[in-house]
Amino acid sequence: MPRRTVIVSVVALLVVAAAVVALVVTRADGTAPAAAANRSDAAPALGTAVTTPPPSTPPPSPSTTTPASSSTAPTTSAAVSADAPLAGRIKPGASHSGVATFYDTDGTGACGYDASPDPLNAAMNVADFEGSQACGAYVEVRAAGGASVTVRITNLCPAPCRAGQLDLNPKAFDRLGARVRGEIPVTWKLVSRPGAKQMSLRYKEGSSQYWCGIQVIDHRNPVARLEVRAGGSWKRLQRTDYNYFLSENGAGCGGAVAVTDIYGERLVVDPLPIEPGVSQPTNRQFAPH
Repeated sequence: MPRRTVIVSVVALLVVAAAVVALVVTRADGTAPAAAANRSDAAPALGTAVTTPPPSTPPPSPSTTTPASSSTAPTTSAAVSADAPLAGRIKPGASHSGVATFYDTDGTGACGYDASPDPLNAAMNVADFEGSQACGAYVEVRAAGGASVTVRITNLCPAPCRAGQLDLNPKAFDRLGARVRGEIPVTWKLVSRPGAKQMSLRYKEGSSQYWCGIQVIDHRNPVARLEVRAGGSWKRLQRTDYNYFLSENGAGCGGAVAVTDIYGERLVVDPLPIEPGVSQPTNRQFAPH
């Protein structure tokens, strides 16, 4: 072979070898390896383990718990409505300040109760009487010197009685101080009736299946509301300022009656005959507090 031909062949082989090397070390996208290493989207090198992190999972929302009602559970299976406050101005645990005076009374008056030989009763001022809500409440009255007496509210003390004032039976007043004083500064608070007998209900004179008024008597704690069973559901009756609950359309007259005190205890009384003016005892009574 001529010398020139050999030289040309060797040069051609070197060119081919150089092209092969360039193909091996050059990326398919035409980027040199050094440049590709600096790209953020560079594919991982072969043989390198790749771990793809799982998608971020947001922490679970804290569970929401609806607090249970703080109201006292009823003592019967019937539900207690919660559309009105149970206590008025005379609240459990609240202390009131005022004066004690006295007047002749036999326990009758605005609350519509019968006369009683028990002298431990009193009339309540207009503000705290609150449209007959105070009727039947028992309050412990205490003088500055420490003497005390517990009386039942049976009447309203109109003006000039002031807020906080109690007008006592004279014999109840005697337990606080001498009558010559006329009036005594006192504090008073609600208490449960001591040694209470069973509660009674009374239909108002003129009551019938078409119209009736119902009164609660001898209850240990103040009455907050009264309901009657009518048409398969409970109907709440409005309280009058003379201490009767009225069903003016006759709904529930002669049916079961539910009575709730200011502590939330609800007592259901079986149907009683409509006997106007007669106090009918039940076998129910509120718990002491």
